[in-house]
Amino acid sequence: MDQNLLQDAKEHPRDNYMLLKDVEDNRLGIFDRPLPCFGCGIGWFSLLLGFVFPFMWYYATILYFGNYYHKDPRERAGLAANAIAALIFTVAVLVAVAVVLL
Repeated sequence: MDQNLLQDAKEHPRDNYMLLKDVEDNRLGIFDRPLPCFGCGIGWFSLLLGFVFPFMWYYATILYFGNYYHKDPRERAGLAANAIAALIFTVAVLVAVAVVLL
């Protein structure tokens, strides 16, 4: 634990509130802007569009494995859902091809 925080806690009376973070720490402010693609993010938009055009799942999977979500962590869940959808679609296509050919 940081010694400065411990000193601050000792100086304040027990019933008063103490500031835990700096007011000028605006790292959280970068996520105030809305997500692209109508506000639902690239990942979820690609998942929905993938039911019409399944190659969008593979595009989003490439973004997921390329760590695109480091730009905005809110995109991670949607991109992961696309990776799962791409895997399921690939297995279904392989099974369908095996049934038709064998």
